[in-house]
Amino acid sequence: MTEQEQKILSQAEALFMRVGIKSITMQDLSRELGISKKTLYQYVENKADLVLKIMYNHAEEEIKACTKITAESKNAIDEMLGIARYSLEQLREISPTLIYDMKKYYRKSWDVMERLHQEHAGGVIIENFKKGIEEGLYRDDFDMNIVSKLYVAQTFSLVEETIFPLRKYDRRHLMNEFIKYHLYGIVSPKGKKLLEKYLAKE
Repeated sequence: MTEQEQKILSQAEALFMRVGIKSITMQDLSRELGISKKTLYQYVENKADLVLKIMYNHAEEEIKACTKITAESKNAIDEMLGIARYSLEQLREISPTLIYDMKKYYRKSWDVMERLHQEHAGGVIIENFKKGIEEGLYRDDFDMNIVSKLYVAQTFSLVEETIFPLRKYDRRHLMNEFIKYHLYGIVSPKGKKLLEKYLAKE
């Protein structure tokens, strides 16, 4: 990917995150990016193609971020809390309009995002489970496959306006409750003590 294409995808994603997709025309986008529509169409076929490319690019960035978090974490619980902090940053940038637009007008891109998130996040969570069990911080009597799928499915519910409307629920509080719900369900007595130490510092 060229530097110019990366710039287009990153800036377009930031704009869509703030105001949604449907209301932004390619003319608006080219003006925001400071390039001509002709130049923009050298990189994407149309807005649907742009949205799809943004989804794939976002998935790659998410993988890089999670890999860095894993490498820098002290243990499985520290890693899980780091992933939660990263997820919170992502949630804060998403407008409800974006989710609505994706589901209604760009369903293919939404389905791609769901699939990629399930594949990547599910894999990361299972590896975290294995690490936590080896470290004695997680119990070893739960079905990792089922619980990882539950985790991924629940992350999508956090941005679902029909469940958690933004006007009623603060996303930081939502994420905190979600991650506590997740970790308290799998930690061992040793892990529970460590988790409570971390939460006291959060």
